[in-house]
Formats: sequence, C-alpha cells, structure tokens
Amino acid sequence: MVRWCALLAALAVVACASQRPAPVADRSGRTPATAAQSPGAAPTVARSAKDGIYVAQRGDTLQNVALAFGVDQKDLARWNAIAEPGVLIPGQTLRVTPPADVATVSPITRGGQVEVRPLPPPGASTPGAPAPLPPASLPPTGAPPAVPPVAAAPPTAAPEPSRAPSSSLPWLWPTSGKVIETFDDPRNKGIDIAGNEGAPVQAAADGEVVYVGSAVRGYGNLVIVRHSDDFITAYAHNRKVLVAEKQSVKRGQPIAELGRSDADRPKLHFEIRHQGKPVDPLKYLPARSQ
Repeated sequence: MVRWCALLAALAVVACASQRPAPVADRSGRTPATAAQSPGAAPTVARSAKDGIYVAQRGDTLQNVALAFGVDQKDLARWNAIAEPGVLIPGQTLRVTPPADVATVSPITRGGQVEVRPLPPPGASTPGAPAPLPPASLPPTGAPPAVPPVAAAPPTAAPEPSRAPSSSLPWLWPTSGKVIETFDDPRNKGIDIAGNEGAPVQAAADGEVVYVGSAVRGYGNLVIVRHSDDFITAYAHNRKVLVAEKQSVKRGQPIAELGRSDADRPKLHFEIRHQGKPVDPLKYLPARSQ
C-alpha cells in the first residue's frame, strides 16, 4: 500500500511539471502596437511659397495653410480678402506673408526691471525734466483774438473706376445661354448662365485641368482649369465631367455637361480668378447679345 501511494505521488509531480501554457493565436487581425499608426493620421503635404505666395492644393483649408506657415488664420483671411473660411479652391493663390503696407507688432518683453523713485517735494525740479514754459502773452481785454485765414481746400478728384487686370488670353464663352446672375463679390463670385441639362460646357481658353471633384461646398461637380500663372477658370454644377486632372485642354473643347448638381436649376456657374481673387467674367468674355 505504501508503495502504491509513493508511485501515485511521483506521477502527480511529473504531470504538474509537464503542463505548459497553451499557445494563444491572435485572430483579431490587428498589428502589434509597435507597428500601429494613430487612427486618422493624414499624410504630410509639402507646402512651399514663392515670394510669399502659396498655390492651394486639393484638400487645403484656410486653417491648415495658416498652421503650415505659422500665421494666424484671421490674418491670412484678411490678407487675401476671404470672407468665408473653408475648403480652398485648388489653384487659388494665397499671400502667406504680411503685405508691405501692413505693420507688424513685436511682443513686449518682460525681462526689464521697474525702478521706483520717491516723488520730489513741491516746487523742486526733477532732473531731466523740461524747463517750464514762460507765461503766454494774452491779448488786451476786449480785443477779439486774431483768426488766421483758412486756405481753400483743393477740390478732391473723383475716384477712378476699378479696372479689370489685363489679360492677353483669347477668352471664349463657356456655354450658350442667358446670364441670369451677374458678378457681385462676395455674394456671387462669378456669373450664372442658364441652359438645358446635358448642354456642352467648354474650356474658355487653353490650359490644364487642375481639379475635378465635388468637395467644394456649393459648387457641385466642379472643374477648374489653370490658363497661366495669373488666371484660372471654374465651371460648377455640372451633370457630367468629361476631363481628368492634369489633362491639357484647348479653347472650346468640351470639358463637361451642364447640370444642376448642388443648384436649384440647370445652370453653369462660371468664374474667372486673377491671382486667386474673383474678377468679373463679363469684363473678359467677348461681347454678345443676351
């Protein structure tokens, strides 16, 4: 009996020593913590400005451009006359340094010390203080003071009407139809041309397509064409887009079909921008009967 008890005890010790933890397989599909990336991290976009001017890219907003160049968002909006912060139009130029006529204010440093001095007794002169002025001579009593003659102000010239920036581009109307809304910045940054859905929308001048999409609020399906370093055009509310980004287009080439995306009726909203700022398209397009 004693022998059987000793044998059972030895088997129990061997069984306990041979037990190992079962392998655990991670079937969640997650990567280890060392290789994990923070959720929602967006790739870093390289931004550079030439002579203080930055050209907006896809996805740019006033806030992230201000952060990229270390300026205040309100200052950036004021320098570029932007009333509605939000998504910027690709190809739009922005001044990211203060204009020459804007003064910069340096912060006041607090490293200096304040020197405390007692007040001098009445009648005592303070070192460095200016000498008192002699009493002014008064006119005799009852004599009216002499009034110097006032020179007549020269007539002010009437302000000259604002002139549209010059352009050597041979502009073309982007679609046929009646202009139903004229330029009135900032309420309307271009013109609205009525038309039938599916009517051709054509490039107003030679250029390169720099944006195709619907991320800009209020524009629907939008096409933007860059014509030079100074001029871009925008074509909004399209039903169908016929071109792709980075594609070269010719003056009069169909680039979209007129539609009503993000609009109350079928129409083309057309803009011309000079150095990123909206200008009146009717000052550039050839005259025609409406």
